[in-house]
Parts: sequence; structure tokens; C-alpha cells
Amino acid sequence: MIRVLVAEDMRILADTLAAVLGLEEDIEVVAQVADGDAIVPAAVAHRPDVAVVDIGLPGTDGLTAAAELRERCPGCRVLILTVLGKPGNLRRALAAGVAGFLPKETPAADLADAVRRVAAGEKVIDPQLAVAALEVPGNPMSPREVEVLRRFAAGAGPAEIAAEMFLSYGTVRNYLASAVTKLGARNRVDAVRIAAEAGWL
Repeated sequence: MIRVLVAEDMRILADTLAAVLGLEEDIEVVAQVADGDAIVPAAVAHRPDVAVVDIGLPGTDGLTAAAELRERCPGCRVLILTVLGKPGNLRRALAAGVAGFLPKETPAADLADAVRRVAAGEKVIDPQLAVAALEVPGNPMSPREVEVLRRFAAGAGPAEIAAEMFLSYGTVRNYLASAVTKLGARNRVDAVRIAAEAGWL
């Protein structure tokens, strides 16, 4: 039997996923959780072979939880099932070591097949998302610009960022301005949006 953990915060969808997968003779849903913080503890307790995880979970997001799961439960492979099918999310997912990435509109039979393939050690990536990810250009920002923009996105102002990174206030403003220019953004907030959607933050 393939043991599966389902991590989904919409109760009706979680119950549907569990019911659909439970109809398969070779698949058993051993745990359901509704927030990202519960994924690793549930996996440690139930030792699933595959975790079917949504990205947009309360608490720890699904991709962060997937990376933690890889460290704490290396025997559990992660299949992301999401409506947030952005190329940046796919890149983040692959960097986190997930084994599968599918949209939520995937037919039930295809999902069950994907769970089997992931459990068998394969990678299962939605072809359209894979193509979209390849078409997105690379990150034009320097590592310093990325770090400054990441801290700005988290709510820190230029003076605070300067103190945290041991830089001058002017240098931080220059990094932010450069990031805005390189991303073709209207302003700093727009730069954060563009970089986040591309998976660069």
C-alpha cells in the first residue's frame, strides 16, 4: 500500500482528495492536515510515502513545508497540487526537492497515477507549467539586490535594511532603485510583486 498524507486547508477539497485516493486499492490516506505547520509532525507520526500538499496553506506555506519535510522525513516524497501554478512556484518547488507539481484541475485518475509514479521514485511535472517556467527569463538582479528587495518585501525600510546588512542608507536605496529598473517595475512594491511571481525572492 502507498501511504498518503493530504495537506489542504479547504475542508471539502481535502475530504474529496482523501475519498478519491482512498478508492484506489493500492493507496491509503493515513493523515489529513489543514495547515502547513502540521505537515512535518503528521509525517513523523504517520510515515507516509507521499505527501499531497497545497502551496497556499495557513501557517507555513506548502513549499517551505516541503523543504522541511525533505530534511525531517526523507522517505516521504512531496507532490504539490495547487491553483498557484506560477513558473516561479514551480522553480521554488523543484529547489525544495518536490517530486511532483500538478494543477488542482488534474483529473482524479491522473492524480492517483501521479501518486503511484512519485512513490516509485519518478518526477511528475505538469507539462504546461514546465514550458512556462522555461520561457521565463532568468533573474536579472544581483544577489545583494535580491536580499535587499527580500527584506523590503518583509516590511523593513531602507534605514532598517542598512543597519541589518551593515550598508549605508544610500547604498540600500541604490540597490532598491537598481532592482526596480532591472525588473522594469513601476516602483518598489511592483518590483516585489514581479520578483515574487517569478520565484526570485
